[in-house]
Amino acid sequence: MEMETLSGKKFVDKAGLLAYSTLNEMNKKMKKINKINQFSRNGLYAITPDESDTARLLEMSADVLAGCPVLLQYRNKSARPALRREQAIELLALCRAAGTPLIINDDLELAVEIAADGVHLGRGDGDAALARRALNALGPGRIVGVSCYGEWERAVAGAAAGADYVAFGAMFASYTKPEAPIAPLGLLARARNELKPAVVAIGGINLGNAGMIFEAGADLVAVVSDVFGAADPGARAAAYRDLSRG
Repeated sequence: MEMETLSGKKFVDKAGLLAYSTLNEMNKKMKKINKINQFSRNGLYAITPDESDTARLLEMSADVLAGCPVLLQYRNKSARPALRREQAIELLALCRAAGTPLIINDDLELAVEIAADGVHLGRGDGDAALARRALNALGPGRIVGVSCYGEWERAVAGAAAGADYVAFGAMFASYTKPEAPIAPLGLLARARNELKPAVVAIGGINLGNAGMIFEAGADLVAVVSDVFGAADPGARAAAYRDLSRG
């Protein structure tokens, strides 16, 4: 009887271990799926303009968030560090309430300090692999994006470093960066077919040309002026959402 009990206990232990192992594997797969699903639908990646008036920035951003962008990036190249920190913290609270991830442009230190949802790195802004490790320490689901301009090699390197998206552009002449060279449209389809990260297109995109960018292979279109400069930023953001859904 004792032997049977021991055998039964061993059987239960083995069954429990198998169940635990299976559940653990499912959780790992679900985390991977959830990470991919951050970008599983096409949509708008809204980027804030340089705005020194924090109240005005928050008002415009609240309007845009009402239109349900997939991501919001805080970008203010002209602000001093103290103002950038103040604005980033305020925007993070706004984004948390809206359920939209906030990405910090070009500043991993600030992203980590305020526990933002992610960081976007351009040329010279640091290593994507380092950013990946730093953000992972904050918890799961953080986002790393990299600017690839018109350079395929940067996209491949970004993907290898653990980037969640690779951004190509300018796709068209851009008011925000008028000196930016035009990126080949074919990079969007190539990246979508050959790389795991989501594909972002940026530069000169507006509601009139965004459709062709989605058709060319972009998952997200990154827009500044055509959204924040619109008479009704929320309606314009929603229009991109509707366009992306075809």
